[in-house]
Amino acid sequence: MNEIYVEPADRSWTATKVVAVIVAIFTAGYMLPWAIAAVRDVPHWLVFWVNLLLGWTIIGWIIALVMSLRAQRLNVIS
Repeated sequence: MNEIYVEPADRSWTATKVVAVIVAIFTAGYMLPWAIAAVRDVPHWLVFWVNLLLGWTIIGWIIALVMSLRAQRLNVIS
């Protein structure tokens, strides 16, 4: 029997895989304020837009984080 082994033309680089994982982690970290706001039930769409548009500046990301950590609105029903 003749066995034929076909090898892919382009081998995947380990460095490419490492970079892909690092980019995924940074992306998750970049959108972290929005995720916190959504979980805490604070008005998260404003946090989303501030984070998306200004998060690339460190100050914009910190502002979005502070907005996501602010006190929740409470409805008092008597």
